[in-house]
Amino acid sequence: MEGAEIKISMDGRGRCMDNIFIERLWRSLKYEAVHLHELTNGFVAKQVIDEWITFYNTEHPHSSFNGKTPNEVYRLKRYQKNIQLAA
Repeated sequence: MEGAEIKISMDGRGRCMDNIFIERLWRSLKYEAVHLHELTNGFVAKQVIDEWITFYNTEHPHSSFNGKTPNEVYRLKRYQKNIQLAA
């Protein structure tokens, strides 16, 4: 995980802040997908959630990313990192 620059809060400090992003994601998922569909079984639930996550990552602009989608930000960072490695 260190290679992917993932940090884990092990001391408990700031724990509520560690969870805020995932809590926002779950809230959005519930209100924008789960509560709007009749999830009759696991297959339907998986399809609805998969479609929403794809939308969220590829089409939904985020204010924290200056109107870019998560995929756009990810690709830009990968591109910048590859440029640095090539230099």
